[in-house]
Amino acid sequence: MILHELISYDVLRIIWWLLLGVLLVGFAVTDGFDLGAMALLRASAKNDVERRVVINAVGPVWEGNQVWLILGGGAIFAAWPQLYAVSFSGFYLAMFVILVALILRPVAFKFRSKREDAGWRNAWDWVLCISGIVPALIFGVAVGNVLLGVPFRFSDDLRIYYDGTFFGLLTPFALLCGLVSLCMLTMHGACWLVFKTQGETAARAARLGSIAAMLASVLFALAGVWVALGINGYEITSALDPLGPSNPLAKTAAQARGAWMVNFGAAPALWALPVLGVALPWAAAVGMRARREWLALLASGLAITCIILTVGAAMFPIILPSSVDPRFSLTVWDSSSSHVTLFIMLVCTLIFMPLILAYTSWVYHVLRGKVDPMAIAEGRTHSY
Repeated sequence: MILHELISYDVLRIIWWLLLGVLLVGFAVTDGFDLGAMALLRASAKNDVERRVVINAVGPVWEGNQVWLILGGGAIFAAWPQLYAVSFSGFYLAMFVILVALILRPVAFKFRSKREDAGWRNAWDWVLCISGIVPALIFGVAVGNVLLGVPFRFSDDLRIYYDGTFFGLLTPFALLCGLVSLCMLTMHGACWLVFKTQGETAARAARLGSIAAMLASVLFALAGVWVALGINGYEITSALDPLGPSNPLAKTAAQARGAWMVNFGAAPALWALPVLGVALPWAAAVGMRARREWLALLASGLAITCIILTVGAAMFPIILPSSVDPRFSLTVWDSSSSHVTLFIMLVCTLIFMPLILAYTSWVYHVLRGKVDPMAIAEGRTHSY
């Protein structure tokens, strides 16, 4: 027996669809609180010491958290090459803006406290704040466009063409999804600040985070109603071969109002995901207000997980629909890499993912505890 045949092709495709979801959730839950905390920097901290406290709450761990984004991009490139080609070319300008923001963040971390000048530090504080808001917003806008459908098409030889523009991505529904993402990550960042800081900084973060949590819940529910009643979803109208070749042109598909809700009707247990996505932000708000730090952070992380999984559950088996012609849409069954590639990647994942998780857990254990404002003021122990 050839080794890769130990796991069938259709099972490997499902495994990698699930792993892609894990990587996206991992990035949103870890680097999400970095983005959210920076978005709250100027509102939650009112003087230089407090702002350094906020920065040091995320400074030691942000680099490790951002690894999840790199892993996600790498997984898309290797496991779903057509998805990578369409999304990274079609959303090129949007991703460029995100990368600029993510690049400016470590620059601001390093340079902010190099000078005592208040104007210098204030300018870098604004850079940090914007570097948190912009990616959080654009990630949500991207998800909204995925649900609406992306204007791409294939030629007969599977050459990809993208017919959209950057400003064409900024539709009302996509912007609503962007606000959901921004509020969701701001809530998560506030939970992290409540967990890692103390005094007035934690109190302000709790107040602001509670508002963000309630907005995230309401806006997510509104987006759900819009998905069910206000936009066209996509559905496959022909048989799909789970073991077939990766050829998106070998099927037919169509748009239909409410099509994104079909999976929830077929498997009612999936309704737990959006219900928890609406309810858990309220639990996070209660936890922040009551200073139940672990409860707030856990509820916030689970809320993000449920919101992201709701999108995945609604779209399956489609992973990127085409608004030009639904038959060009990419699915789990017709846009993956080869059987051998998926198997080799899975073996590598089973070896290295536990090492990454173990190292990450050790780092968080070593860096446990709250940031000490006195140590910040006296120039002891903290990096930024």
